[in-house]
Amino acid sequence: MSIPAWVPDSIFYQIFPDRFANGEPSNDPANVQAWGAPPTRWHYQGGDLAGITQNLDYLQDLGISALYLNPIFHSTANHRYHTIDYFKLDPFLGELDDFKALIKELHRRGMRIIIDGVLNHCGRGHFAFDDVLENGRRSPYVDWFHIKRFPLKAFSRGPARNFTGWWDIKDLPKFNTDNPAVRKHLLDATRYWTDLGLDGWRLDVPNEIDDDEFWAEYRALVTGINPDAYLLGEIWTLSTRWVDDQHFHGLMNYPLRNAIQGELLGDPDVAALRAHLQIAAGSYSLDTRLAMYNLLGSHDTSRIISKLRGHRAKTFLAYAALLAMPGVPAIYYGDEIGLRGGKEPASRGAFPWDETQWDQELRAWIQKLISIRHASAALRRGELSDKTPHGDDFLIFERRHHQESVTLLLNFSDQTQRYPVMDRAQSELLTGETYAPREDVVVAPWSTAWLQPLGGVA
Repeated sequence: MSIPAWVPDSIFYQIFPDRFANGEPSNDPANVQAWGAPPTRWHYQGGDLAGITQNLDYLQDLGISALYLNPIFHSTANHRYHTIDYFKLDPFLGELDDFKALIKELHRRGMRIIIDGVLNHCGRGHFAFDDVLENGRRSPYVDWFHIKRFPLKAFSRGPARNFTGWWDIKDLPKFNTDNPAVRKHLLDATRYWTDLGLDGWRLDVPNEIDDDEFWAEYRALVTGINPDAYLLGEIWTLSTRWVDDQHFHGLMNYPLRNAIQGELLGDPDVAALRAHLQIAAGSYSLDTRLAMYNLLGSHDTSRIISKLRGHRAKTFLAYAALLAMPGVPAIYYGDEIGLRGGKEPASRGAFPWDETQWDQELRAWIQKLISIRHASAALRRGELSDKTPHGDDFLIFERRHHQESVTLLLNFSDQTQRYPVMDRAQSELLTGETYAPREDVVVAPWSTAWLQPLGGVA
């Protein structure tokens, strides 16, 4: 399976639109909170598309080249997974011209954008479900959903019993995608937004639409409009079914996230990083691994620095491991400046634009890692080889692309480790230090070193 050529060279930045930047206060909802207030599941804080466009300089300075936006369609929730109109931008995010302006400016800068597609379910305010609520079994849209009996009781307490909701949630009625009219509705919406210049889609819970023909049709539609479009599936496990020329180019790489965190937290229930990488290499082609969306956190997880209980060295090492691995690195908005938060909604706090609140050292570290990766074809596109002699505490990997190689030393322990340079002088890419043959590279606890032969050719 071929992947879009731009994907392995990218650094993604995920934005939860309501919480990144408020560029146009006139579109704020009536229940807007003060910017930076503790996030809730109901209140808005005023982030919008204009705010993203106004802060692209900040993102490019960090090294970001692609954006992933959580849903932007008209919705009844601040996270916008409760879609009520698939053909309308949520008015609290701005107007359609704001979206067009964002795409135009991103492309002018050589950047890309993908957005969230929520096709398995909608909100109760969607016109078709609203019609079923109003007209019952006489509604022309009864077969758009999985109705079991009437009345639906869609607004009473408790799980959905009389119709199918995602995870039995009443405010998320599941579409009947076996219905041709439903398929047309969802595919027409996909066509509408892709035609505006999108560079791809992140598909929410695609395994809930357990229909290979649907996804083959979806992929053909999107790549027919934009052959370079990137299709990313939210699959939380390693799964070969979902990455081929009938499904997606890559998946949300939660297994890698779990393995990195497991190393840092000493979690015995999580596969060690070496074991995970070996399984992934045996399951996926290199191209597929290069298209995996590698992340340490998202809107669905605790933020990485909170997960690591504020341990700075471990947080720095987590990002080094992320940027070193095959796949597309992704930064969740605010993680780069040390924004904290546990499970959602706490992980969806507002970005603090007051720089005195930033962890400048962490941001500079991530910026450096990104810069080195941008400059190295081996780190962007190279195969990974495990050179670790034994154990899971001091890991040694090599990334190689043609004649370029980088040796990665990752110390997942509280002990100082040493790595002897063999017969060729090495440059340490993170510090600029040079090591002569037979000299030891000293790697501090919970730290890393990235080595390249002097001259850059192995």
